[in-house]
Amino acid sequence: MSESLFGLAPMVFWLILTIILAVFEIISLGLTTIWFALGGLFAFFGALAGLSIPTQIILFIVISVVSLLLVRPFSMKYLNNRITKTNIDSLIGRKVKVTKEIDNIAQKGTVALDGTVWNARSVNDEVIAKGETVVIDRVEGNKLFVTK
Repeated sequence: MSESLFGLAPMVFWLILTIILAVFEIISLGLTTIWFALGGLFAFFGALAGLSIPTQIILFIVISVVSLLLVRPFSMKYLNNRITKTNIDSLIGRKVKVTKEIDNIAQKGTVALDGTVWNARSVNDEVIAKGETVVIDRVEGNKLFVTK
């Protein structure tokens, strides 16, 4: 076998690359390297079948890119929909009552959320009267940014 990839037999190279990428995927669980591990696996089978190194590399690239572009959006949509928002993320979109007039210029305003008083600011820099219901748009530090 005269052909080699980085000093290794092609089959060994693709197998090692596939294992490394799969381990990174297991550690991160971010659906990022699994596509390249799949490409490495196909290139490994190409090496077993006796394909040339340039063909193995093309196979690796094509399988990796196609699986990344076609399968990742589908899997992200269906696998990430079970994530439950926690802590601060769970506040966004909730409706709260203004307990003290919100005025960004005067740097004042509070809202009540589950029995706790939070500092609040208007996203649109508008004054929001006490007693109005607002929606939490984002959280920055100890301030809730809200809209009517």
